[in-house]
Amino acid sequence: MGDLKLYIIAGEPSGDRLGGAMMRALRQMRDVDFRGVGGMEMTAAGLTSRFDMSELTVMGISEVLPKLPGLLRRIRETAEDVIATCPDALITIDSPDFTLRVAKRAKASVPDLKVIHYVAPSVWAWRPGRAAKMARHVDHVLALLPFEPPYMQAAGMTCDFVGHPVAAEPHPDVDEIASWRAAQGLAPGQPTLLLAPGSRRGEVRRLGGDFVATVQRLRTDLPDLAVICPVAETVVSEVQELLAPIAPPVLIVQPGDPAQKRLAFAAADVALCASGTVTLELAAAGTPMVAAYRTTWLTSQIVRRVIRVDTANLVNLVSGEKVVPEFLQEYCTVDALHSACMPLLQRDNHSGAAQRAVFEQVMTTLGRGGPSPAERAARSTLGALKPVPTSGN
Repeated sequence: MGDLKLYIIAGEPSGDRLGGAMMRALRQMRDVDFRGVGGMEMTAAGLTSRFDMSELTVMGISEVLPKLPGLLRRIRETAEDVIATCPDALITIDSPDFTLRVAKRAKASVPDLKVIHYVAPSVWAWRPGRAAKMARHVDHVLALLPFEPPYMQAAGMTCDFVGHPVAAEPHPDVDEIASWRAAQGLAPGQPTLLLAPGSRRGEVRRLGGDFVATVQRLRTDLPDLAVICPVAETVVSEVQELLAPIAPPVLIVQPGDPAQKRLAFAAADVALCASGTVTLELAAAGTPMVAAYRTTWLTSQIVRRVIRVDTANLVNLVSGEKVVPEFLQEYCTVDALHSACMPLLQRDNHSGAAQRAVFEQVMTTLGRGGPSPAERAARSTLGALKPVPTSGN
C-alpha cells in the first residue's frame, strides 16, 4: 500500500488522459495507492477501474435518457466506494455531471473529505453561479487556463493554474513535416488547407456544407490547393460522406494516432476549423487559422442572453487579442470564410505571421517550456493536502 491513498475519477477520454499523466507524475513524487474510475490511460498508469468508463461517455438527451438509471446507480455506487475507501483525497476530473455528483454524495457523508477537481468549469463564459454551487463540495481546483483561478477563489475554493496539456505535446520538426507531406503526395510549396469541422455530428452537419463550399471557392483561386482533414473518431462516416464530392479527393487522416494528427496540423498552411479546443492544438502546431461555429437557433438565442465573452475561440481568450478571425452563427458564410482564408494562403502574408507570433505567446502562457501540466497538477494536489498552518500566540 502507498503512503498516500487517492480516489480518482474521470468520465471521458480527455479526462482519462489528464488523469493518466497526473497519476504518473504523482507516483514520481510519492508512493501513492490509487482507486477509482478511468479509461485506458489511467489503467496504463496503474488504476484498476471499478467499471468501464465508456458507460459514462454519453451525450445529448436522446442518449442520456435510456441510460439514466444506470448512470444514477453508478453515481451512488461510486460515492459509496469513496466513503468505504476513506481516501486522503477524492480527485474528480472534468465530467461534472458525473464526477461532482459523486463528490456531493461522498462529501455529505464525510464532510472532512478533501475534494480536488481538475478542469475548472467555464464560469467566465456563462453560468457564473456554477462556481458557488461547486464550492459546496469541492475544496481545491486545478485550472487549465490562466484567467480561471480568480473565479474559483471568489467562490471560496483554492485554485492553481497548472497549464494546458496541449502546451506539453511534442512538436514535429521541419524534416518530419517535409517527410510526412512527401509521403502523402503533397508537393513542396503546394498550398495546403486543413479542415476541422468538429467532433460532434451536429457540428459537422451545421458547419460542413459551408466548409466544403469554401474549399470549392478557394480552388477557383488556387487550383492546386490540397486539403487535409484529420477526422475525429466520433464522426468518421459523416465527414467522409461530407467530403466525398470534393475533387481531387481530400486527404482524410484517420483517428487513433496522435502523432499523425500533429503532423497533419503542422503540415498545413492554414486551417478552417470549428471553434473549440482544436484552436489550441492548431496554435501549438503554429498553423494560422480561421474559426467558425454555428449552433441551433434555439440554443443561440439562449446563449446570447447568458454569454459573458465575445469570442468562442480559446486562442483569442487566452491572448486577449482577436487575432484569429472568427465567424459565429449568421456571420458564418461562405463569403466570409473565403475572404478570411484567402489572405492566409498567400505566401509571406502578414496576418499569418501575426497569428504565429501570438500562438508562441499563448503556448508560453499555457506552460510550454516549463514543468509539464501533469507535474504542476501533481504538485498542486500534494500542496492542497498539506495541513493548513495555524497561527500561534
